[in-house]
Amino acid sequence: MAAAIRLLPAAVTLALLSCFPSAVSSRRDVLELGDADFDYLSTGHETMLVKFYAPWCGHCKKLAPEFDKAATRLKGSVQLAKVDCTAHSETCGRFGVSGYPTLKIFRYGRDSAPYDGPRSADGIYHYMKKQTGPDSVHLKTEEDLQTFITHYDASVVGVFSGADGAHLSEFLRAAALLREQFRFAHTADLKLGEKHGVKSEGVLLFRPPRLSNKFEENVVVFQDFLTIGSLRRFIRDNIYGLCPHMTVENRDSLRVRDLLTAYYDLDFHRNIRGSNYWRNRVMKMASTFSRRGLTFSVANKKDFLFELEDDFGLGTSDGGELPFVTIRTKLGHKYTMREEFTRDGQSLERFLDDYFAGRLKRYIKSEPVPERNTAAVKLSSDPNIVIAKMNAADNDVPLGYDVQGYPTMYFAPVGKKDEPIRYEGGRELRDFLKFLESEASHRLVVGGLKTEL
Repeated sequence: MAAAIRLLPAAVTLALLSCFPSAVSSRRDVLELGDADFDYLSTGHETMLVKFYAPWCGHCKKLAPEFDKAATRLKGSVQLAKVDCTAHSETCGRFGVSGYPTLKIFRYGRDSAPYDGPRSADGIYHYMKKQTGPDSVHLKTEEDLQTFITHYDASVVGVFSGADGAHLSEFLRAAALLREQFRFAHTADLKLGEKHGVKSEGVLLFRPPRLSNKFEENVVVFQDFLTIGSLRRFIRDNIYGLCPHMTVENRDSLRVRDLLTAYYDLDFHRNIRGSNYWRNRVMKMASTFSRRGLTFSVANKKDFLFELEDDFGLGTSDGGELPFVTIRTKLGHKYTMREEFTRDGQSLERFLDDYFAGRLKRYIKSEPVPERNTAAVKLSSDPNIVIAKMNAADNDVPLGYDVQGYPTMYFAPVGKKDEPIRYEGGRELRDFLKFLESEASHRLVVGGLKTEL
């Protein structure tokens, strides 16, 4: 009996471990680093993602299981590591860690770049897979070039006359800085660029083969003076072409300009021809109207269902298989094409004519206007002071009123409703009155008494 009792704790321990094998394995796949061994261990990894954290941090706790899962999926290709900054402050201070969690990408122990990708296991996995390998792939043959540019995404290829020139060095520095955004390759054989119109050193931008069309060239040549800045501008200005494929990842970069988007069942993985059917019709209009300050794009309707409904009032049943078409300006003005998208493209042309002629009515998301406002607001009896509130989730916020959190308060002076003053003071009655006394343009009436301003 005594022997059986002594064996029981071991049996229980084994049983508990077997209940959570994947969790234990995931934690083991994350390398724990500290002040004593960070430099020594990190230099042994070509690419490593390091999480700087504090055990008490709520966001760190939320990230931990996703980080662990990603570490297991990336095992053998990218090492994931973590540093407890409460125990190893010297290392965290050396790399400028000021908040938790902070994620950084290291290459052979060198701080290469901040991690700006998703925080889910799947997102970390896909983002870091792109970080593997060299900053720029060395192409030696025509076959190498064709293999590299036959890709879902765009390709940037530098063509140089030798392996030790100043222009190649600058190109490689740009590739190291921009590899998170674009794919880079280079060759020291000028012959590889000849068939694409490059007879001397330069850079070729190959747009994705899936977006090939008759309205624009698939290859754009850069032959200006090469710097990191000039190459970045060249890629930014040319990579998307007349009508790019807008995704959740690139929408913010596209929306810095006035943008028309056609949403439909777009799938360049499974149906390239069908996806380009409607895109070609948008491209035709883009080739005509793009010089007038409007940019164009296409998107998968399924990726933006919530946005279409919430921002434009378009239900999933509207339009059937035909594209939804919207315009969103950089000022936040929104328009929708109410006419059915015709296959000859004439309805889209009419929509654009009306847009540029100023005949379209803006779509404004709004709750029903209340029949009357009876709620008491105990702040001031001054008839010249209007106290109002707006549900920012269910109404479009006017331009100039930047709302990032709740509650957000603004004061709009008389005649300057488009130049509001953000209220940053306390939340007590005396705080509000003090603010109004300092900002109002007339004497404030409080409780029947006038206060000189």
